[in-house]
Amino acid sequence: MTINELQDNIINEFSMFDDWMDKYSLLIDLGNSLEPLAEKHKVPQNIIEGCQSRVWLNAEMNNGIITYQGESDAVLVKGIVSLLIQVLSGHTPDEILNTELYFIDAIGLKEHLSPTRSNGLLAMIKQMKMFALAFKSINK
Repeated sequence: MTINELQDNIINEFSMFDDWMDKYSLLIDLGNSLEPLAEKHKVPQNIIEGCQSRVWLNAEMNNGIITYQGESDAVLVKGIVSLLIQVLSGHTPDEILNTELYFIDAIGLKEHLSPTRSNGLLAMIKQMKMFALAFKSINK
């Protein structure tokens, strides 16, 4: 599935709910279903700076495809991490770098986060794109 198809699926899933409390519940459920991050990846260099909560993000590339893993000590943030992984994991560095993540605005996520959580979201996206850029430059 393409990144845009994955984003469209998330938009459809969130559009089933009118109330933001229901959308928060969906985010929490997504976070709870996220595969736990291996302890070996919970190292200082994998912590996302700028997040209110502790967020770890790891990336690996095999056969030109990046796989992200992440975790947070806050349930809502863990759901946000899960969404980003769902959309970006399993794609090439070029696909990740050339994608606009429109689902965030389309579901109204950014406007329903506190300013510090919103900054954390941007920091997570930036880190995921930095991983993609690093993998791209290594494999030239």
